[in-house]
Amino acid sequence: MHRSTTTRGVLVPTHLTRRLLQLYAGLALYGVSSALLVRAGLGLEPWGVLHQGLAERTGISIGVVSIIVGAVVLLLWIPIRQRPGLGTVSNVFVVGLAMDGTLALVPGVEAMAVRVPLLVAGVVLNGAATGLYISARFGPGPRDGLMTGLHRLTGRSIRLVRTGLEVVVVATGFLLGGTVGAGTVLYALAIGPLAQFFLRVFAVPAPEQGSTVVAGASPRQAILRP
Repeated sequence: MHRSTTTRGVLVPTHLTRRLLQLYAGLALYGVSSALLVRAGLGLEPWGVLHQGLAERTGISIGVVSIIVGAVVLLLWIPIRQRPGLGTVSNVFVVGLAMDGTLALVPGVEAMAVRVPLLVAGVVLNGAATGLYISARFGPGPRDGLMTGLHRLTGRSIRLVRTGLEVVVVATGFLLGGTVGAGTVLYALAIGPLAQFFLRVFAVPAPEQGSTVVAGASPRQAILRP
């Protein structure tokens, strides 16, 4: 049975605190994992390739580029009538800030004996971060919301829309100077199973009837990436 506390006549489940902690821990760890992939230098996740390419061209830090791209993508929600949640807005800022902070603390490395473990750690941590923030149920990230919105608007399958978006994102990022490599392939193959595993690990029980919680997307509605 889930405990609840009363605030101004509204029942608020105590596990709301857990959900908020999971949301922000997950988003921060997502930024950390993305920074580890950058330092490994063996290939980034699809949107990371674009962010890195834009950072190379503009001279802006990759974390700030991530924030700008997230904000632009969020604006694209307007014509497709998507509604952001707390997690959506938080995603725009927290991931980029955590990424830049980690890059400032973790130096670049040359030895392959260090780069490979960094890559593996980045991919696994990304899966854990995904499980944390999606299980919190505060809404999908801007990029995932764009994908689900286009799916609803066009009637095309999620798989087709996601593949199309990521092909365009990776190709554009690569042409701009982003890193595509073994890490990109490893991420594509591993992130699904890892996210599914960590979604079960970090699942938050559903609230009691009669309790009021902050609305957000269910884990099934959020698709793997902030």
